[in-house]
Amino acid sequence: MKKFKTFINNIYEMITRPEMKILPGQLAYFLVLSVIPITVLIGFICSIINISLDGFINAINNVLPVGIAEILVPFINGEGLNITVGISMIVGFILASNGPHSIIITSNTLYGIKHSSYLSRHIKAFLLTILIVNLFIFTMIVLAFGNHIVHFIFDARIFETISPYIYQGFVYLKWPIGLLIVFVTVKLIYTIAPDARIPSKYNTTGSILTTVLWSIVTIIYSYYVSNFNNYDVIYGSLANIAILMLWVYILSYILVLGMAINVHEYEISEDYNKIS
Repeated sequence: MKKFKTFINNIYEMITRPEMKILPGQLAYFLVLSVIPITVLIGFICSIINISLDGFINAINNVLPVGIAEILVPFINGEGLNITVGISMIVGFILASNGPHSIIITSNTLYGIKHSSYLSRHIKAFLLTILIVNLFIFTMIVLAFGNHIVHFIFDARIFETISPYIYQGFVYLKWPIGLLIVFVTVKLIYTIAPDARIPSKYNTTGSILTTVLWSIVTIIYSYYVSNFNNYDVIYGSLANIAILMLWVYILSYILVLGMAINVHEYEISEDYNKIS
């Protein structure tokens, strides 16, 4: 009981830190901003490998909730890749990397680590952008709406030879395997972020907390957008973006909270080593 109370107090201490009031919102903004170049890239890849965009867009409209589909379809249904779109994609990814770059700066500050060179940080920020964006996409496609997607594939008879039992297998295995992937990816992000080597064992507590909270928030988000169609009462036409931003903000907040918890665990260990 005492350990649990100490853990809760540690979380409260992390929540009240100044960076928790700034970094999650900044990270969420740049991650949502990265949705545009990624969806344009998906549309371009579909055109390259001769996949019908109409079929792909139809699948999105049938699989994802209306609010999410309305955000993604306009960007996928573009005119292909040209110089303007290419430049926009590059700029989009550069802007998106500002969020992970803030994570690097904050991580160094919390750990008391000297910053590396500007170029080195931005190269690492780009790598973290890829990891974090892929993690968000995985969370949305597999954990949030995976059941809808697999169910649509079977209903549309896209793969005639696949047994219907695979759907049940996916339902049962989605969360165990998905949680493992989220945990490993989050721990990798926490390990890469600082500009100095922090032993991986100090990133375990924050990674577990992040994985569990991400799962709970994703389940709530998936249920809400799939079953409630009146969340546009307050925000009107901006409701879809507002709900998506809220979900991404909460996930970003949890990600930053997990990092702060890891720093606290590391500080306790360092103090213990100094005393001993």
